[in-house]
Amino acid sequence: MGFSSFVPCILMLVIQLAYAGMNVTSKLAIVGGMNPLILVAYRQIFGTVSIAPFAYFLERDMVPRMTKRIMIQIFLSSVTGVTGNQVLYFLGLKYSTATIACALTNLLPAFTFVLAILCRQENLAIKKKNGIAKVVGTVLCVGGAILLSFYHGKVIGIGESSIHWGYAERIQSGDGGNSSGSSSGSLLGPVLLILSALIWSSWFIIQADMSKNFPVPYTSTAYMCVLASVQCVFIALCIDHKASSWSLHDTMRLTSSIYAGVICTGLTYCVISWTIERKGPLYVSVFTPLQLILTAIISWAFLSEKLYLGTALGSLLIVFGLYGVLWGKSQEGDSNKLDDAADQDEGIKRDDMEMQSYGNGNGIGHM
Repeated sequence: MGFSSFVPCILMLVIQLAYAGMNVTSKLAIVGGMNPLILVAYRQIFGTVSIAPFAYFLERDMVPRMTKRIMIQIFLSSVTGVTGNQVLYFLGLKYSTATIACALTNLLPAFTFVLAILCRQENLAIKKKNGIAKVVGTVLCVGGAILLSFYHGKVIGIGESSIHWGYAERIQSGDGGNSSGSSSGSLLGPVLLILSALIWSSWFIIQADMSKNFPVPYTSTAYMCVLASVQCVFIALCIDHKASSWSLHDTMRLTSSIYAGVICTGLTYCVISWTIERKGPLYVSVFTPLQLILTAIISWAFLSEKLYLGTALGSLLIVFGLYGVLWGKSQEGDSNKLDDAADQDEGIKRDDMEMQSYGNGNGIGHM
């Protein structure tokens, strides 16, 4: 097994680290007074600007003919994978905390698994070991996310981080803790986050089908971001059209907008599309639980957040669940290869028998 086989796994790990950083910076920008809908709109604009050059220079001679089916799929991808997903997510982040937002995002593997089965992109195979592993792994991931969300327990005595982010301390002290305190007890945030995960899982299914007919990830992402930019700007302007609300004079507003757009939209969507084409939608979605662990570490290191017993236990469940699903996918791939090899051997034997029969017939005829 060469290094290339580990490339999708490494890319997914890097993507989850990028998303963990986005959760922290976006939360700080929202706590600092930025409207989450405006943040989403800027994210799509910067995402479009960052991905358009790649699409033009790398794929301009590879783009297949645009059909009505592909146009509809791109539009649905922009509505589900970008506009609907991110609007609901950032609104949920406003009325919740970064930890709860990450935790509830881990419902994505379960939603994707169910939708993939309904759309016949995944085989349940509940009577086989790989099918049981995928089901149990998904349940463990969701269970770990729920445990992290609703159970804190005792504080783990690992000490305080020696890293202090002055900007974060000023923002949090200026907010007075009201934002995270009041939002954590509200059901609005979690409900919005759950809906976000459900809508995002439908994007994985759409993308898996579209990548077969339109295998140009940079171009498809650019089209998707352009449509989403129009949609998100329109929604944000309907809610808040004051010029001061759209100002990026604040450092964190500018940083979070560029970071979310260039890194977490422009680049990551291309990588995710590339990985879905090669590994399928479930493979990509099962990496999302790692985002919670990384967010907890970053929050402890830079925001001086405490780590609780529930966080540690939930993290273990997520890691074991992730391993179970990946093992099931790996076993499924090996089984499919063996079946294909067996079918090929059977076909070769059948051809040999037919050739022998043909040869014997010719011999009899010439005698």
